[in-house]
Amino acid sequence: MRFSGFRVLREALTGHGGWRPLWRNCEPQPSYDFVIVGGGGHGLATAYHLAAVFGQSRIAVLEKGWLGSGNIGRNTTIIRSNYLLPGNEPFYEFSMKLWENLEQELNFNAMVSQRGIVNLIHTDGQRDAYRRRGNAMLHAGADAQLLSRDQVRDLAPFLNFDNARFPIKGGLMQRRAGTARHDGVAWGYARAADLLGVDLIQNCEVTGFRIENGKVAGVDTTRGHIGAKKVGVAVAGSSGRVMAMAGMRLPIESHVLQAFVSEGLKPVIPGVITFGAGHFYVSQSDKGGLIFGGDIDGYNSYAQRGNLPVIEDVAEGGMALMPMIGRARLLRAWGGIMDMSMDGSPIIDRTPIEGLYLNAGWCYGGFKATPASGYAFAQLMATGNPHEAAAAYRLDRFTRGYVIDEKGAGATPNLH
Repeated sequence: MRFSGFRVLREALTGHGGWRPLWRNCEPQPSYDFVIVGGGGHGLATAYHLAAVFGQSRIAVLEKGWLGSGNIGRNTTIIRSNYLLPGNEPFYEFSMKLWENLEQELNFNAMVSQRGIVNLIHTDGQRDAYRRRGNAMLHAGADAQLLSRDQVRDLAPFLNFDNARFPIKGGLMQRRAGTARHDGVAWGYARAADLLGVDLIQNCEVTGFRIENGKVAGVDTTRGHIGAKKVGVAVAGSSGRVMAMAGMRLPIESHVLQAFVSEGLKPVIPGVITFGAGHFYVSQSDKGGLIFGGDIDGYNSYAQRGNLPVIEDVAEGGMALMPMIGRARLLRAWGGIMDMSMDGSPIIDRTPIEGLYLNAGWCYGGFKATPASGYAFAQLMATGNPHEAAAAYRLDRFTRGYVIDEKGAGATPNLH
């Protein structure tokens, strides 16, 4: 079943009786060639690319809950590639290019909206830093534009330009950035993978790994043992707990990141705006709600809920940036579990256990990386060779001294 405007019109005229479920509800087989642990965006994208790009078959995705119930449905939907370091910028630009063709490739409306992102400048030193970042973006093939104060005012006149502590002096603009419908991305990848024969197995929690002579032989689950030649783990904030079952301790911490949505408002936010003097970012959904967030909760946790001090901190950032946000009523808030790496950059690599692969450490950047992460992880699992854009995301880079510290915060995960 392919989606199209004609199909929507035909179903509307015939009582909508021709629609079918987006994917099969599969029972697990005794064994597979590839098992992906984690039915979020990265796991589903990996399974899709294994089948669509690398011609693999006998693939299963195992999800302990329902597809899309984790971070893929608990984020602020931002997509961008405005990074600085050579280990990161080419990867996220690769992801940005995949985003631009995602809906046509998957034949699914993921509501990709390239409305742009502006990182605000508040000091002369910050202008120099953003000029450097913009040049790095252009060097990697991305787009970047340094905006003056007046150009930012034309774009978003409602901002607090004359704040005594945080005056707005300009901004760094990436016009190709924007937002996408987070759960729509999960559904699109799930549907496309299912059409290629991937088994999507829900309510199937992994409880252990079968490892024989240093090689993975499969996984134990709440629905029985499932054999596998290769196993890829992409479970975001649960990475530490899952990999501990294989006897591995990861260089990451798990923290809660809260996000918020206001009541529906008339269109006001032109794209994505980030506060340069604090951690606050905001966009507006197609339904009118302001979607915003800020820092992670400072303590380690596996709970998908946050605490009031962070809500206060995020609200203070929003009020400093645009005081009018104080008149909007909060509709809902939620928390996702971030797997914060020691340098703030991700891991896509094989592990010391033969046949076991890891995709983790995405910190704040997991959603925007979904297409490229799935492609690179699939290439690594299918061929044994890392994708050139993800070659720096080694698991052993911390012991080798090849960290990718984009923010310059050092080995302090909660500061990334």
